[in-house]
Amino acid sequence: MNKEFKLVDLTHQLSSEIPTWDGSCGFELSIGTDYKDCISPNLFRVQKIKCGAGIGTHMDAPAHVIPNGRTIDKLSLEELVTDCIVIDVSAEAGEDYIVLPEVVEKFEKEHGEIKPNSFVIFYTGWDKYWDDREKYNNDHKFPSVDVSTAELLLKRDIAGIGIDTLSADTGTNGFPVHNAILGADKYLVENIANAKELPPIGAKSFVLPMKIKDGTESPIRLIALI
Repeated sequence: MNKEFKLVDLTHQLSSEIPTWDGSCGFELSIGTDYKDCISPNLFRVQKIKCGAGIGTHMDAPAHVIPNGRTIDKLSLEELVTDCIVIDVSAEAGEDYIVLPEVVEKFEKEHGEIKPNSFVIFYTGWDKYWDDREKYNNDHKFPSVDVSTAELLLKRDIAGIGIDTLSADTGTNGFPVHNAILGADKYLVENIANAKELPPIGAKSFVLPMKIKDGTESPIRLIALI
């Protein structure tokens, strides 16, 4: 019996106008050789990309904050293609909202304990501001995750966590979630789009970074199958 699946794109489009951590233009696309420059009958447009590795919807590998930690190219496909959990906190999530452990505990009472190697997304609804870079950045005031919540998820032996804001940390608290998750040899995904389209359980996520040797961060194409 055939079953129909739906693909959901959880990736923001890259352009020079997108929000960045420091408010700068973090992504540039330029033309190196254009059609008019070609002297043969075959026409080409050759483009160049200039950007930080942690741009747009992207992944942080353990080595992002852990010296000698695993880099992007060392992550296994089994970690990157896995069960996807979506915890919806959008009804409560204002700019000062912090995801506490009881949110996960409540989720598990309803849906069962989170399975090992799951990719856990916190859907805060903040992605609705993506096209307003100042509001999305908001002086680094946006929904975030408490380190005790990260520690609870590590007890479930998750593959990684994701969030639809610039960071799972606010940037004013010493980045404890980064240190906890990446320090446990897991990965982080930030700036997720369209997580509202996913069910709480039952989806498969495909976290697909560029396979960069010694890379500590990478833009990704994040998709889900439901």
